Amino acid sequence: MRQKILVCLLVVSISLIGIGAVSAHLLEPTVVGAPVAPDPATYEDAVVQVYGADVWGFRGWFAIHTWIATKGVGEDTYNIYQVIGWQLRRSGTTVSIGQGMPNRPWFRSQPLLLHEIKGAAARPLIHQIAQAVADYPFEDQYVMWPGPNSNSFTQWIGGQVPELQLQLPAKAIGKSWMKTYLDEL
Repeated sequence: MRQKILVCLLVVSISLIGIGAVSAHLLEPTVVGAPVAPDPATYEDAVVQVYGADVWGFRGWFAIHTWIATKGVGEDTYNIYQVIGWQLRRSGTTVSIGQGMPNRPWFRSQPLLLHEIKGAAARPLIHQIAQAVADYPFEDQYVMWPGPNSNSFTQWIGGQVPELQLQLPAKAIGKSWMKTYLDEL
């Protein structure tokens, strides 16, 4: 009897792992192109990009971390906006504003380019995005699930700057939390 129970548990476990792998595959985000940020030394015009990368460990099967990068006309670097939970303990805010190339790996996970606007269409969005980052109301909070988290932050930017026409993928866990919050405003 004990062997039958163990065999049943083993079969159920293997089945669940298989279902999890298939489900994770179905959650893969749609990318708009290779994760390439135009070189600011040679690309003069404005750029807005949204990236995502699998979170660390097995959670990466089901969730991504997202961030937004902007480069204004003639600027020689990108501003990278994201929320990082562990940063709250160190600096008192989850909001991270950095500079550099935005298409770097996120803790060894390769970035995916989820959304991109270049040129004349991107120019007026740069200031609006920076203002939305400054106005983010949850800089002192971070909850992995349901939010606020990095994806809630990116969704906040999309809500504040509707011209972005940002659609985060299902794997951006926490985006729905922000949509609920925005609907209540």
